[in-house]
Amino acid sequence: MQIKIAKTSECHESTVTPKSIYLNRRQFMQAGIVGSAALSLPVNSIAATGENTNPLSPPASLKPSFGSISKTAFGSTETPAPFDTATTYNNFYEFGYGKGDPEKKAASLKPYPWKINIEGEADITGAFDLEDLIKESQLEERIYRLRCVEAWSMVVPWIGIPLGSFLKKFRPNSKAKYVYFETLYDPTQMPAQNGNALDWPYREGLRIDEAMNSLTLLSVGMYGSILPNQNGAPVRLVVPWKYGFKSIKSIVTIRFVEQMPQTTWNMIAPNEYGFYANVNPGVDHPRWSQKKERRLPGGLLFPNVIDTQMFNGYQEEVASLYADMDITRFY
Repeated sequence: MQIKIAKTSECHESTVTPKSIYLNRRQFMQAGIVGSAALSLPVNSIAATGENTNPLSPPASLKPSFGSISKTAFGSTETPAPFDTATTYNNFYEFGYGKGDPEKKAASLKPYPWKINIEGEADITGAFDLEDLIKESQLEERIYRLRCVEAWSMVVPWIGIPLGSFLKKFRPNSKAKYVYFETLYDPTQMPAQNGNALDWPYREGLRIDEAMNSLTLLSVGMYGSILPNQNGAPVRLVVPWKYGFKSIKSIVTIRFVEQMPQTTWNMIAPNEYGFYANVNPGVDHPRWSQKKERRLPGGLLFPNVIDTQMFNGYQEEVASLYADMDITRFY
């Protein structure tokens, strides 16, 4: 069993649209919840009840893989949020725009069997069965901080495959400068896609060196077992130094491309949601501060507001990726 050595940052303690319809991320999605007040209004009370145990069982074909998960040192000193917090308070707009909607409505998603299309500038492309890809890889547990652009955060123990080692299997060529990701588009499984609030399917992207960074994880599980539907089953991205909207869920397409791809929130409001979306307390959202965050779980009396760290605390591993960039301009 491989044991990885934690670095100092590893937790030591998922087309411009005009006018005011996009002036507030939460108004845009829900017509009335004001995201800019994230730190000034009382927070939702989220009980820290129950064990950090995932009750879901992997399909029979994946039981051996989930039975031999490699424990790593990532986040070994951090206390994860309770399982019921991480699975009942999240954004997955394909199932609705309230924090509890994904957990209530995601039962319609059918995550197994599942195929991923590998496309673009690589020697090996095609449609691949996710279960086969999982079975040929060693799963790792990594406990990462998750920081939402809405100024809340939590700590989650993810199960997955380092994205870099996964992508190298397809032998991307020298033209592969970026990696594009796309979520499943199927309104019969994801009912909120019947609306036009977003230009479906959800799209995201990384620069190739970001994708290959040792922290970037292709997650297929959390809390010791498979991903719940509401958390992006059966496969999602986890990029812990970026705001959570970069960690795209329910991935069906991975494409190696030469040009920077269009991404969902950057198309909607490029002045608010940059392509890079690196966590940076020195660059505020136009409508609220990013200097602090609400660490969940929390409550009315104890909202658990903490300082936000540069690159979400992963500066040692990722700062070199942006050494020649103005990260206040390329936000």
